[in-house]
Amino acid sequence: MAPQGQHEGFTFTYLGYDGSDLGLSDYQQTWDLQRSVHARVAAGEIGPQVLFVQHPSVYTAGRRTRPEERPLDGTPVVDVDRGGKITYHGPGQLVGYPIVTLTRTYGPLEYVRRIEQAVIDTLAERYGVHGVRVEGRTGVWLPADDGRPERKICAIGVRVAKMTTMHGFALNVASQATGPFSSIIPCGIADAGVTSIQDETGRPAPRLAEVARAIEPQLERQLAFALTSGRPAA
Repeated sequence: MAPQGQHEGFTFTYLGYDGSDLGLSDYQQTWDLQRSVHARVAAGEIGPQVLFVQHPSVYTAGRRTRPEERPLDGTPVVDVDRGGKITYHGPGQLVGYPIVTLTRTYGPLEYVRRIEQAVIDTLAERYGVHGVRVEGRTGVWLPADDGRPERKICAIGVRVAKMTTMHGFALNVASQATGPFSSIIPCGIADAGVTSIQDETGRPAPRLAEVARAIEPQLERQLAFALTSGRPAA
């Protein structure tokens, strides 16, 4: 499992960390771990958690994925219990799974907006990449420019059970993370592209662990409400 850091009540776990960067962690095994951690957070046994991970190549199909939207390139496809459609995870992409208890004030929509803001602030302050929200679309985007369409740099897909979140965000860090998206219509959006920190800066990709450490304080700030939320009803 990884080094763990606890800051003001949050515990950050870096799965597959080898002393330099995140290794590859099997998606199914990580999902099983998520469910175990989720049960403990939902029961009030432990405080808010964030798992950082890099997966080997895999497509995950949300509940609204249609049969014709599934890829045929031989890459594994895992059906998952989050909302939305199909997306890709793989090398060069930082995946974060915040597992936190929501409140009546901070429900699922506000939670997603706050994850978006944490990523937007990290990209701008650390990497000079100015992501934005696009009305009607979840995630973090780069606006159309120089003949390029709007393009997504970070996808977000969540599930809430017992008022506690699962799944999370996938931030493309290296250019290699974007290629396999060509085999699908990411999240069912056909009129936009996909990009990464490396693509946008023109510099070598930072290590995933570096990006994760940069986003830690932003998540702490945006999800601070989780530190005072009470134990959810069963």
